[in-house]
Amino acid sequence: MAHERTDSYLTDSISLFHYYKKLGENAIAQCPDQGLFASLDEENNSMAIVVKHMTGNRDSEFEAPPKTRAEILDLWDAGWKCVFSALEPLGDAAMTKTVTIRGEEHSVMQAINRQIAHYAYHVGQIVLLAKHSAGANWKALTIPKNKSEEFRADVAAGKRSQR
Repeated sequence: MAHERTDSYLTDSISLFHYYKKLGENAIAQCPDQGLFASLDEENNSMAIVVKHMTGNRDSEFEAPPKTRAEILDLWDAGWKCVFSALEPLGDAAMTKTVTIRGEEHSVMQAINRQIAHYAYHVGQIVLLAKHSAGANWKALTIPKNKSEEFRADVAAGKRSQR
């Protein structure tokens, strides 16, 4: 999805969510099946558990984690469908309304910021785990090492986007 200038906080937020969704999907696609269920150590979660957590299953995320790539992707899609179905009907005027999250009041804008930060954090975990599992087969999801100038030139020429 190409970056488009906007003055709409909501439009930009939805665009960011789409960016993180795609980033996660591209990482999961590069991860070998066994890497989906592996954790770096006993204190860290597997990608399967991180995806289950992102779907809103915080209390049950350690119980019956998904067992196949298809189950992980089904959870992934369901979680993102929930995000987009909550955000897309909103208008910019809704940003100042109040929502309650775990007993604390937030403006809708604060709740969106909270969710963007939460998803960015976990998509980063997914990317790290996928890159670790893919090893030498990993292909950069953003700007490859030592390719910044080439990327900037492509953006300037309209060939690529920063999102």
